Amino acid sequence: MSLASRIAGLLIAGLLLAYGLASLAWLAERGEVMGRMLNAYLGRDVATAVAVLDRLPEAERAAWLPRLARPNYRYELGAPQDALASDELALSLTQTLAAELGSARIGTAGARPDGELVFALKLADGSALTLRAQPPRLKLSGATLALLAAQIAVLALCGAAAVRLATRPLRRLADAADGLGADLAAQPLPEEGPREVASAARAFNAMQARIAGHLRERSEILAAVTHDLQTPLTRMRLRSELLAETDTRDKLLADIDEMRGLVAEGLHYAASAHAAEEAPQAVDLVALLDGLVCDGQDAGQQVSLEAPSSLAPVTTRPRALRRVVGNLVDNAVKFTGAAEVVVTLDNSQLRIAVLDRGPGIPADQRQAALQPFVRLEASRNRASGGTGLGLAIAQRLAQALGATLELLPREGGGLEARLSLPAN
Repeated sequence: MSLASRIAGLLIAGLLLAYGLASLAWLAERGEVMGRMLNAYLGRDVATAVAVLDRLPEAERAAWLPRLARPNYRYELGAPQDALASDELALSLTQTLAAELGSARIGTAGARPDGELVFALKLADGSALTLRAQPPRLKLSGATLALLAAQIAVLALCGAAAVRLATRPLRRLADAADGLGADLAAQPLPEEGPREVASAARAFNAMQARIAGHLRERSEILAAVTHDLQTPLTRMRLRSELLAETDTRDKLLADIDEMRGLVAEGLHYAASAHAAEEAPQAVDLVALLDGLVCDGQDAGQQVSLEAPSSLAPVTTRPRALRRVVGNLVDNAVKFTGAAEVVVTLDNSQLRIAVLDRGPGIPADQRQAALQPFVRLEASRNRASGGTGLGLAIAQRLAQALGATLELLPREGGGLEARLSLPAN
């Protein structure tokens, strides 16, 4: 459950509890007021009714009872036969009736099990009269319930809006943290909102700046070292070529070429740190990949492309994307002699897969293969071992593109290097 949902749930529960307690207090006060009102007018009204019945002949009294009845109490001739229990309101009303009629004319009084109040009275001629009264029934009308529901709904909506406003900076912070690895050059977070959230955003911005500074410094050191190595390596090669043709000379030249390749890859790796600085633009992905494949074929590589005939333009960093796919193709051709580039569109995900039929990479080594300067045991030889930077460069560039790079086993044997990026 999200933080916003929890806060909103607590807020709504608190509102319901507060309204429930307020309603109970209001009902209790209303009941007390209604009891006082009943106590005030019942005595006078019953005294009037008894006076009327006293003046009527006994034969006519029954006909007058409905006329003297009220919505919440009525009269019966004769003494009550009910089993009555003591009741505080009945006792209070008995005192009121005694004040109006005289205590001699008031008999037993109490409450039935269903709550009805029963009073035994006497007429002037000694005839028994029963008064049955309904105590105040406290209930909320439909209009009152609708009003309460509307108030709770409005307050809940206001609370939800307040929670949304309060947690929006947290969502921005989470999104920024999620995309930190892909783009260290992203705009700093706005340092606004509640004090705690603004402080967290400020700390995140400082952390992002420090990480970007450390990576930039590391890349600059790597670039400087590899650049400075080029000149002595060139001199070493020129001097080695002046030596007599021997096996030692050939091995020395091979070592120098390997070092020059490592230096070149180091420069490329350092440059990949600035891939996020390339401005995104809408590109024809199929045309870009077709050009890459044609260049490889012209260089003698066995490369093929399979892509949809019609594909909407993709907004991306074209140089970085071309370098990623190019590195994956070069890696496949280097170790297996051939590569297949397959483009598929799945919902909002665009997938570019570079496939080969080589021995593949064991599952426990696939993640390590994406790290810089890592060469697997099977490839550690001068002929095909490489520098261990090709896949690392592809991984870093993929992060700059907001994409993910995965190494997966290919169905039927081989390796699938899958690049997944948003289609829009």
